[in-house]
Amino acid sequence: MIPREFFTQPPVECARALVGCELVWGRCSGLVVECEAYAEHGDPACHTFSRPSAREFVARHRAGAAYVYFNYGMHWMLNVLVKGDANGFVLLRAIEPRRGLAAMMKRRGGRSGRELTGGPGRLAAALGVTGRDHGRDFCVSPGRCFLAGDRVEVVADARIGISRAKELPWRFSMADSPFVSVPWLGKRKPSRGYQPRLGQKRE
Repeated sequence: MIPREFFTQPPVECARALVGCELVWGRCSGLVVECEAYAEHGDPACHTFSRPSAREFVARHRAGAAYVYFNYGMHWMLNVLVKGDANGFVLLRAIEPRRGLAAMMKRRGGRSGRELTGGPGRLAAALGVTGRDHGRDFCVSPGRCFLAGDRVEVVADARIGISRAKELPWRFSMADSPFVSVPWLGKRKPSRGYQPRLGQKRE
């Protein structure tokens, strides 16, 4: 089980490191094959940029807490909070199912492959994530946690599904995985470290 210290890395480094790890969610699990980083300060695409409730969440919760929100009134989105020298969130965008496939397919109306868990809304729906999971701690129970994985080739590309700061190469994917929401476009090289802040800290 990945310890809390793992989630004290800066968001970009944590997002990259999560690719290839296994997400355990009750009786279901899957390899993380795609995720995105969001920085607490200076990132206009991050909830903390415009939502006081998100900033309060960061202040009140420990690293490794689940940040769950309802997107466009349609889909739940599952993130993990990272806190350390630089705070933020990692959005879980896609997994490769490992356990509980039948249950996931039932929740998704029989869909499979990329249509099953390739995308943050699909992923959350397949696992049965809801607003009740907001604030869950990924570091205290083997029923809701991340397991360390093997080394995999990780590629970076621009974030997608957002309108601001979408050019940042903060979307990380497992190379050649058929389960990612959008295949790597080959426009970015793998990121080597945390990117500079985009702006000033908001009070």
